[in-house]
Amino acid sequence: MLLIGSHVGFTKDEELLGSVKEALSYGENTFMFYTGAPQNTLRREINNNLTEEALKLMEENNIDKTKVIVHAPYIINLANTEKYDFAVSFLKNECKRVEALGMKYLVLHPGSHVGLGKEVGIKNIINGLNEVLVDTNITILLETMAGKGTELGITISEIKEIIEGINYQNIGVCLDTCHLNDSGVDIKDFDKYLEDFDKEIGIKYIKCIHVNDSKNELNSHKDRHENIGFGTIGFDNLINVIYNDKLKDIPKILETPYVNKIPPYKYEIDMIKEKKFDKELLNKLN
Repeated sequence: MLLIGSHVGFTKDEELLGSVKEALSYGENTFMFYTGAPQNTLRREINNNLTEEALKLMEENNIDKTKVIVHAPYIINLANTEKYDFAVSFLKNECKRVEALGMKYLVLHPGSHVGLGKEVGIKNIINGLNEVLVDTNITILLETMAGKGTELGITISEIKEIIEGINYQNIGVCLDTCHLNDSGVDIKDFDKYLEDFDKEIGIKYIKCIHVNDSKNELNSHKDRHENIGFGTIGFDNLINVIYNDKLKDIPKILETPYVNKIPPYKYEIDMIKEKKFDKELLNKLN
């Protein structure tokens, strides 16, 4: 079954219940959300009543909570020593919030070494994750990155090195098609990438895919998402990722840009379900 969704909101008034309602309005059977603003660490206490209502609504609409994705805020950086203790502490708290909401997966940007060097940065990520994972049942998914600045987790070998240093089983990977493209992976050869990933790490570690087109050329290291089919990756190549038999039970999440402040997800998901590119889509939203 195709598991397709998008990034949705998590507002103070409705929290997870609002997230579910928004996902359903786009025709989704999974979704991704942040438990607060992705740009900061301000967090309100979880409203358990709203969570119960949300979980009930999910069950009524056949949304499997174990396939819903939570994303950690961007500002957590385990790779650098500055504010390292705070980053570990906040990530631990974020895992508790994910547990309270009844979810299983938390996507994390591995981090940027900010001048410390790749070797030290990866060691810091490993140490930080081991501190966090010892106290939680949440599975943290390392997102593949574009290689902007001093980001880590760009290549299969970097992800492999981090995973091999983790002492616990609750670790996985989230592929991002835009990031892969911008890091130098040609999505036209996605099957070859999967073969290499399976050989080096194991496909079983892939638990989520962010499906985004890219505004940038291959190997640009810029990380700028584009709407499905309107970027340099192209619709057919993204469809090959979405419907790849090796990834059929894995949630695919859209993080494409709004068009004139309008979320495009319902329309993009319709295109994906029909496997037919609508070149007039952006004009329709203008």
